[in-house]
Amino acid sequence: MRTPCRAASGVLLSLTLAMGIVASLTAQKNDKDKDSKNRAAADRPKLALRAQPSVAIAPARVVLTAELSGGADDYQEFYCPTIRWEWGDLSSSEAASDCAPYEPGKTEIKRRFTVEHKFEHAGSYKVYFRMRHGSKEIAATSTVVKVQPGAYDGVQ
Repeated sequence: MRTPCRAASGVLLSLTLAMGIVASLTAQKNDKDKDSKNRAAADRPKLALRAQPSVAIAPARVVLTAELSGGADDYQEFYCPTIRWEWGDLSSSEAASDCAPYEPGKTEIKRRFTVEHKFEHAGSYKVYFRMRHGSKEIAATSTVVKVQPGAYDGVQ
């Protein structure tokens, strides 16, 4: 009668030991995944958008600058993107470049995108800057431009 108990106890001990090893391997894998995600996040540049001036009188010429800061200079996902500006006045513009092939460690991303846009009428305009590769949006940000009525605003 003692033998089956020992066998059952031995099986239970083996199962517990195997579960402990699996749990340990899973924890190590999760730690590695977190480390690689943290490294990827540290390598990814941050995107910001500013308007100069952010408050103007119509008609207003505003210079918008989208800038990537920090991160890796050769961050592949941000290399040679298609850029789309959405002006908030029912118009938009898009630009794409013909770039040389990406080379890790050598190729540098473009960090500053500057454009001027004319807002004809008073209003609050939410301007979007979007970076894409094909149909995939890789980064986006926005800012608000406020345009006050001018002497000729609304006069035809």
